Amino acid sequence: MLHKIQSIRNLTDSVYIIRMDKNNFEFRSGQYLSLGLPDDINMREYSIYSGTNDPFLEVLIKEVQEGDVSIILKKTKIGQMLNVEGPYGFFTLKEKDIENKAFLFLATGTGISPFHSFVKSYPKLNYKLIHGVRLSSETYEKEAYSNGHYFSAVSKDKKGDFNGRLTTYLKTLNPKSGTLCYLCGNVDMIHDAYDILQEKGIPVDQIHSEVYF
Repeated sequence: MLHKIQSIRNLTDSVYIIRMDKNNFEFRSGQYLSLGLPDDINMREYSIYSGTNDPFLEVLIKEVQEGDVSIILKKTKIGQMLNVEGPYGFFTLKEKDIENKAFLFLATGTGISPFHSFVKSYPKLNYKLIHGVRLSSETYEKEAYSNGHYFSAVSKDKKGDFNGRLTTYLKTLNPKSGTLCYLCGNVDMIHDAYDILQEKGIPVDQIHSEVYF
């Protein structure tokens, strides 16, 4: 289905958000879509950044030099049409857990995208979001999260909430029994975080992951 670009906002030199017409595109928060130019076989999968109730559709994209699609999409203009396929994926929250459970969200880089969608879709969610990035300039739209719910672990400068890796900070936490943990981002972070959480007594069935890059 074709969707018209409403706006493009640059968060850093390489990270940007494309907002498109929603066109009755129905999805569950945490799912992803496939995006590309019309009539182009090259498409790329991106987690949906916007909330389910937003009147638009957004994706958070990092331009990578070896990524043909991310480079092409960065050059698109307002009013241009994009091909959207989906939604796909099962990295979602169970309805029965949304109001009754505490959540720990662990993200690296643009892996924060599904968590932004969770928070926009479920305003009363009881969560703590830990975002691991290299630089404090990469704490993408952190003002979107309620005060005290967003925590940055910044490894290359000292302007974050914690100076160091996400997994180093995670070792200092003691999640309460019953906390549901969702991990999205770098595969190494996910593997390390899995081990740390299990060492802290979090059972495997309370840990959910989505490898983003």
